[in-house]
Amino acid sequence: MSHEIVVAEPIYYETYTTTREEDIASTSRSITTVSCGVDDDEDHVPEPFESERLPTTLAAEIQRFLRVANLVEREEPRIAYLCRFHAFVIAHTNDSNSTHRGVRQFKTSLLQRLEQDEIPTYNKRKEETDIRELRRVYNAYKDYIIKHGGTFDLDYKGKLINACTIASVLYEVLKTVTNAADPQALANRDSTYKRHDLFAAYNILPLDHGGIQQAIMQFPEVKVAIAAIRNIRGLPSAQDFQKHGAFIDLFDFLQYCFGFQEGNVANQREHLLLLLANMHIRQTQKQGSITKLGDAVVDELMRKFFKNYTNWCKFLSRKSNIRLPYAKQEAQQYKLLYLGLHLLIWGEASNLRFMPECLCYIFHHMAYELHSMLTGAVSVTTWEKVMPAYGGGPESFLNSVVTPIYRAIKEEAEKSKNGTADHSTWRNYDDLNEYFWCPDCFQIGWPMRLDHNFFCVQPPIKTKTKKASASKKAKERRKKKGDEDENENENVELGATREEDHHGDHLEQQWLGKTNFVEIRSFWQLFRSFDRMWSFYILSLQAMIIMACYELESPLQLFDTGVFEDIMSIFITSAILRLVQEILDIFFTWKARQTMEYSEKRKQIVKVVVAVIWTIVLPVCYAKSRGKYTCYSSRNKSWLEEWCFSSYMVAVGFYLMTNAVEMILFFVPVISKYIEVSNYRIFTIFSWTQPRLYVGRGMQESQVSVLKYMLFWILVLLSKFIFSYCFEIKPLIGPTKKIMEIGVKNYDWHELFPKVKSNAGAIVAIWAPIVVVYFMDTQIWYSVFCTIFGGLYGILHHLGEIRTLGMLRSRFHTLPSAFEVCLIPPSLRNERKRRRGFLRNTFKKESDNEKNGVANFVQVWNQIIAKFRAEDLISNREVDLMTIPVSSELFSGTIRWPVFLLANKFSTALSIARDFEGKDELLVRKIKKDKYMYYAVRECYELLQCILEILIVGDLEKRVISAILNEIEGSIERSSLLEDIRMTELPDLRAKLVELLELLVEGNENHHGKVVKILQDIFELVTNDMLVNGSRILEFLSPHIEEDFIVFSRNIEPQLFEPAGDMSPIHFPLPDSGILNEKIKRFLLLLTVKDSAMDIPANLDARRRISFFATSLFMDMPSAPKVRNMLAFSVLTPHYMEDINFSMKELHSSQQEVSIIFYMQKIFPDEFENFLERMGCASLDALKDEDKEDDLRNWASFRGQTLSRTVRGMMYYREALKLQAFLDVAEKQDILEGYDAAERGNRTISAQIEALADLKFTYVISCQQFGSQKSSGDPHAQDIIDLMIKYPSLRVAYVEEKEVIVADKPQKVYSSILVKAVNGYDQEIYRIKLPGPPNIGEGKPENQNHAIIFTRGEALQTIDMNQDNYLEEALKMRNLLQEFHRCQGRRPPTVLGLREHVFTGSVSSLAWFMSYQETSFVTIGQRLLSKPLRVRFHYGHPDVFDRIFHITRGGVSKASKTINLSEDVFGGFNSTLRRGCITYHEYMQVGKGRDVGLNQISKFEAKVANGNSEQTLSRDIYRLARQFDFFRMLSCYFTTIGFYFSSLISVIGIYVFLYGQLYLVLSGLERALVIEARVQNIRSLETALASQSFIQLGLLTGLPMVMEIGLEKGFLTALKDFVLMQLQLASVFFTFSLGSKIHYFGRTILHGGAKYRPTGRKVVVFHASFTENYRLYSRSHFVKGFELMLLLIVYDMFRRSYQSSMAYVLITYSVWFMSITWLFAPFLFNPSGFSWGKIVDDWKDWNKWIRQQGGIGVQQDKSWHSWWIEEQAHLRHSGLGSRLIEILLSVRFFLYQYGLVYHLDISQQSKNVLVYVLSWIVILAVFLLVKAVNIGRKQFSTDYHLVFRLFKVFLFIGVLSIIITLSSICQLSLMDLIVCILAFVPTGWGLILVAQAVRPKIENTGLWDFTRVLTKTYDYGMGVVLFAPIAILAWLPIISAFQTRFLFNEAFNRHLQIQPILAGKRKHK
Repeated sequence: MSHEIVVAEPIYYETYTTTREEDIASTSRSITTVSCGVDDDEDHVPEPFESERLPTTLAAEIQRFLRVANLVEREEPRIAYLCRFHAFVIAHTNDSNSTHRGVRQFKTSLLQRLEQDEIPTYNKRKEETDIRELRRVYNAYKDYIIKHGGTFDLDYKGKLINACTIASVLYEVLKTVTNAADPQALANRDSTYKRHDLFAAYNILPLDHGGIQQAIMQFPEVKVAIAAIRNIRGLPSAQDFQKHGAFIDLFDFLQYCFGFQEGNVANQREHLLLLLANMHIRQTQKQGSITKLGDAVVDELMRKFFKNYTNWCKFLSRKSNIRLPYAKQEAQQYKLLYLGLHLLIWGEASNLRFMPECLCYIFHHMAYELHSMLTGAVSVTTWEKVMPAYGGGPESFLNSVVTPIYRAIKEEAEKSKNGTADHSTWRNYDDLNEYFWCPDCFQIGWPMRLDHNFFCVQPPIKTKTKKASASKKAKERRKKKGDEDENENENVELGATREEDHHGDHLEQQWLGKTNFVEIRSFWQLFRSFDRMWSFYILSLQAMIIMACYELESPLQLFDTGVFEDIMSIFITSAILRLVQEILDIFFTWKARQTMEYSEKRKQIVKVVVAVIWTIVLPVCYAKSRGKYTCYSSRNKSWLEEWCFSSYMVAVGFYLMTNAVEMILFFVPVISKYIEVSNYRIFTIFSWTQPRLYVGRGMQESQVSVLKYMLFWILVLLSKFIFSYCFEIKPLIGPTKKIMEIGVKNYDWHELFPKVKSNAGAIVAIWAPIVVVYFMDTQIWYSVFCTIFGGLYGILHHLGEIRTLGMLRSRFHTLPSAFEVCLIPPSLRNERKRRRGFLRNTFKKESDNEKNGVANFVQVWNQIIAKFRAEDLISNREVDLMTIPVSSELFSGTIRWPVFLLANKFSTALSIARDFEGKDELLVRKIKKDKYMYYAVRECYELLQCILEILIVGDLEKRVISAILNEIEGSIERSSLLEDIRMTELPDLRAKLVELLELLVEGNENHHGKVVKILQDIFELVTNDMLVNGSRILEFLSPHIEEDFIVFSRNIEPQLFEPAGDMSPIHFPLPDSGILNEKIKRFLLLLTVKDSAMDIPANLDARRRISFFATSLFMDMPSAPKVRNMLAFSVLTPHYMEDINFSMKELHSSQQEVSIIFYMQKIFPDEFENFLERMGCASLDALKDEDKEDDLRNWASFRGQTLSRTVRGMMYYREALKLQAFLDVAEKQDILEGYDAAERGNRTISAQIEALADLKFTYVISCQQFGSQKSSGDPHAQDIIDLMIKYPSLRVAYVEEKEVIVADKPQKVYSSILVKAVNGYDQEIYRIKLPGPPNIGEGKPENQNHAIIFTRGEALQTIDMNQDNYLEEALKMRNLLQEFHRCQGRRPPTVLGLREHVFTGSVSSLAWFMSYQETSFVTIGQRLLSKPLRVRFHYGHPDVFDRIFHITRGGVSKASKTINLSEDVFGGFNSTLRRGCITYHEYMQVGKGRDVGLNQISKFEAKVANGNSEQTLSRDIYRLARQFDFFRMLSCYFTTIGFYFSSLISVIGIYVFLYGQLYLVLSGLERALVIEARVQNIRSLETALASQSFIQLGLLTGLPMVMEIGLEKGFLTALKDFVLMQLQLASVFFTFSLGSKIHYFGRTILHGGAKYRPTGRKVVVFHASFTENYRLYSRSHFVKGFELMLLLIVYDMFRRSYQSSMAYVLITYSVWFMSITWLFAPFLFNPSGFSWGKIVDDWKDWNKWIRQQGGIGVQQDKSWHSWWIEEQAHLRHSGLGSRLIEILLSVRFFLYQYGLVYHLDISQQSKNVLVYVLSWIVILAVFLLVKAVNIGRKQFSTDYHLVFRLFKVFLFIGVLSIIITLSSICQLSLMDLIVCILAFVPTGWGLILVAQAVRPKIENTGLWDFTRVLTKTYDYGMGVVLFAPIAILAWLPIISAFQTRFLFNEAFNRHLQIQPILAGKRKHK
């Protein structure tokens, strides 16, 4: 419609007579304009109006009205009309001009619907007026709620929620309509509309009146907590805050005082209530009354919440503002108010939550205001009552406190230019937070001075003079203010800013700069952070070289005076290194000088001066005192006969005094910690070398822990130094001396430095690779000892006790007792003491409680098996075989073992008995030797008795059966069974019984005669063939019958077991009893199951899970508390755009590859068959026909890396809690009926366990895009809603972005919203407005941060959306949470680490390698990090956080852009720095998905390497390294960034070796060394290369991997897997991964460019095109591979040292292997990489990509040019220093040309520099030739194609003629042409690298265009060289088959169909 729609008043005036008078008075269109001609349609069938896809600006206000309209439309169409009309009025009022997106369209469609519905709905109205109609319906729903809300019957739960929703909406409509009709009408009503709070949405606790009767509200602990919160006695009057009516509770008071948002208040009210309730119930178990909130509970909560605040106050020498009255009752109220205030501040702080000390600052001032209000204090400045500085409005806290600070954070983040700007140019979260670590922060004042420098982001440009003057004034002011504040009264300090601050000299704002630390890109950061380690290595190297030079034969010779003095020269080096460190400290902190305290600056200057003095004094003393000793002889005979010292030694003694003090403190960590933590100034002298910071203090471990990791590192370092000395340094001393002695005069090139003595170049070339390896090989020794210690720890912790099904069967009988000890609460076991040690859980005496424990075990075991079936891991038959029968016998201690344990046992027993000869005792002993065989025999006998008792009902038949059984039992008692019974007939009896049981199972009445016949057969078989004295039975039964049995049988009419008239002697069919049917099935299974059941379950994942669960029961875990007494916890999962559920379209779509569902069928064939069996369908098509597509979607989604899989896994926690809560409260009868039956039938128990689960567990998904997806109609939004509907306790948090008009300008408003599913829709629970967009740093941690306020409990598990969980693991969660009560060393843990199982390693070899590599890290690696090294951090997302500890200390991760790319690990760093303790526990595991393709894996490796390089620059690593003791610092280095740096320098070592050898070869020095010094085959170099290959081939992770596999699966399996991995080219994979690591790690430190790299987590293994592989690996691998190969070729051409080619190959094999791997691994590991069809397509795609022009909007996968520009992105923002280093590194490519041109035949052995100059002329000519061709292509190729061809022919002939001329005149040979290519190709590449580095200078010149053309030529050439061998191999079919085999060997072993997947056959879809 062209004109604006303005709503008019409807024609029925009673509806909205004066609604929205200002807007509606000027009506221009009536609703009746269109509907006037509409007839009354009695058959009008309304369609639902769209209520989900609404404009974001209106959705929150009107969605509920539209939803209710759809709900009630069928029964009450007029009510639906009125609700929609009300929604229209709200929409029109909020946006009358329809300015926001989508509003105009929405209003148009809604208005049309109203016009359509008006007349029909009016005619169906049941009352006279609309008001009465509304009131009638509202009262009906209200009465329904009152009637059924009292008991809250679960049967009415859905209906009641529905009624509440409708009633709440109708109340709002009715209230508006009534007010419009008569403003006084509503006020005059009695209580009709006073209970609108009855219908309020709630999260967990329904705090309104209607929720009182709900089960969760009946818990005493909840009631107690609510009573405490609602205690408002003594609070100031509500009238002081312009509030009508009294305060509801303490939170209501705080809201009106400080202006918090309503949603925040409601959220934190529930938060505190749940915390108090959960802590209260635990405390009451120890002491106290359950009817009143104990002070101990509140005190404990206060201690946890305010520990950081009180430490902060002490650090800043400020008095805490938490002040409590003396009255006990009032004190509790005050404490709750402080807790509530803290939670409300935190809940509304948004991004400020990453700044814990900033929150402390805010709380500090607001707590003062709160206390002043409570006590009625008067301000000394205004002489009025103290009131909140920012109180009043509903959003005053957000607008006045949070927003200014947030704005500073956001503006600083914008300065980062999306993370590309230098870190020193902007302040991150840490910089802003650390400003509150200094007393200057109080100058910000309260109310905050927004002109303070803290808020300055972009300061005005000022002259240096002004700046200096302003700085000086500011310092004077700060000093003056600080002096005054020292003695100032607290209320003045915390009150309004002093007058001088407002009226004093106005200073221009200055940007404060960085705080305490500056992240500078430099490799020097490694030295600066770990200076003690590098100094130790350098000094040790110097000492070992000195020792090797003296050729010591005994360690005692070290103490010879001359040797000892020379060795002590290392302290001169130490002094120099210390000076370097101090200079680096000043240089790196220069940009933080603005915020640095004066004392810190003075300290740095003093440290530099002292370092300079020692650097001068020590060398001078050494030079003067050398050889001048004062000696003393020893009187006593000892190994030290004489000891001497000099002045230098005395100086060294003084120099080492500080080190001596540090060593003493190291061995007494208690004193060291006290000194660090203490705030007394006297103790600062002990830490004068370190800056005084708030974090990083007091991290010392206990004495025992220190000794453990010290011993570990002493062993590692001893091994490393012995090896380095014996095999690297000592063998090199002799050759070095020889090299220094010879004089080389004739070089093979123009020597630039001919006067250098001692052949320094040769010595550097030989020593350099040794030194590089020396600094790297500690990583190798760490890996070796990690394997040894990790394996020992694993053995000690019972890892792998049950590895196979055989071991599980043999130990299964011990599982009930182990389960009872581990998973049954001690209170249910009479607090029995648990036995510890190696043999605990093995032998236990039975008791009544233990027998109950058996029953509990059976319940849990059966639930686990049921979940296996629900997950389709096992079939129905396997369920029958694995389920344990539930009967009353369990309570007597008798357990009927699952059939899979007894498989074939009965048949074996029959065979033994049939062939046995001997006494009964021997037979019984033989059968009892196998426990399960004995169980099987006994149970079969008992089951036979039981079935016959029910089946046989005739008196005579009963006597016959009884006689037979008595005869058998008599034989058993007499031990004459073998004599009385013929055992050879047992197999026949078994066969007959099987027939009988099959008929009984079938239960067909028509088979009655068959049953009779079989019973008769059995009777004859037993009496005639088996029983020796069978006739005795007949004599016993019928003494009147003749002895002859035949006569006896003839005289009986009818025959035995036959019916006589209407009476039948047998009860067939049997009664339909579930228990009886189970017994018959079980008996049949016991008789029929063969050896195949020994492999039950057949599914490998099911086997693994059962084995691990059984193993974990024997590990050391805390006792399980009752569910009600356990710690409450939450799970938080961040979600961005990942898959939630596969849609049917996604399942069946396939572009180039196979469909997902086809892939799933082939990869999980057994699970798909089980799924079809569960669905009752025979095929995939049958599923579609029966409309079970949703089940198919779920089945496939649960096997991918989807959110639905993660949610299902995490919701197992709730299932486990409900099951355990049931076992806690269930009686024997409840257990016999089963958990499922109780949940369905017993409403009391069901409601109670549901409430307990709500109280203890919360799951929140933070869906970043849910709001936008919902408004745009994205099906992903509906998938999320479906998840909430499926799991009602699931909560989803998201950020809503809404546009509003403020001052006639559109403005975006952001809100954090929590929703749940109600009636199939998402219902908003809390809405908290944000100061701005929350994602201003790294997205994932900020996504977590906005949702963390909706979590509950004292523990928080952060879970990624590619993770999974299992019911049997969830059962151990309450045990795990008890770890928080166990002290680990000095302190209880703050993070609990868990192991992960990678579930994506089952198909391809790459996935297998990645799975094992990941497994080794998350098991043996982290096991060692935790104990003994004590440096485990947070590496992933199964970890469980102490929630309160972390939310008061900055959260579970950090979010600063780029620097916190690996946000997870920083959560661990932060926890450790703040005196937390991180442990690791292996008795519980969580599933995790990993990437399965090489490209995905490489992106993941790149992401992690980027993250580690940023960690290298971070303040966290710097502080950990500086504050840890020496040995713990080593642990920190080698387990974090050290691994990556060691990998980097291992590759650098290869380059150093090869370039050193190239220098020796091309310069002629090698010939001199071989001929004159006879230096050949230097063993040290061979050792160095061997050490490097250790890292290259992946052995660093390989050794721990083998150890872990050995522990968990057996060492034979580990050896087999390791060999198999090598055959499947695992070494190639690890070598290639090494290239990814070192490339991205080194480049990021140098240039930056770290970014999140999405890997995609694809399900299908797909073929990657050649173009894609080239884009990904060109610069990281291919260029380096070509360089290495070029080095090897050139070296081989001119080498002389290795006369044997075989020796050369053996020495350089690892380098050849690396270069070939880096070049061709992507194609080896590319599925269908050698398929000819794919090769042809790849070639076409490659040529198209190369030739495609780039430009704006052209993606890099479409054009080479776009990719090349993007590939240089890291250089775009690189600093000058980094560019110079890049240019310096590029110089190495010019060495080839310089060296090779002098070896050309055409040079005629001339050494003149002109030869080199002429080579550059040749290069210039070649470049001009390329330029000429390029110009010719542009000028002639389009219009003058023939001319262009002739031009190229002319150039070709010219070049050819020049070559021929040079060959004839200047002796140019073919070898010369080859050497020229080897010389000039690297030079061209070097020029390209230099041009890229200086791009800003040449970008607008022709040089840049030429660089682009040249680079394109190089890339095309490299591509052709790579493509050629692949294309050749693709001709050979065997190559493709071989590739498929090694890529998918694991799949072939599982008999999976891989070929169809690779071929992508669509016909199988």
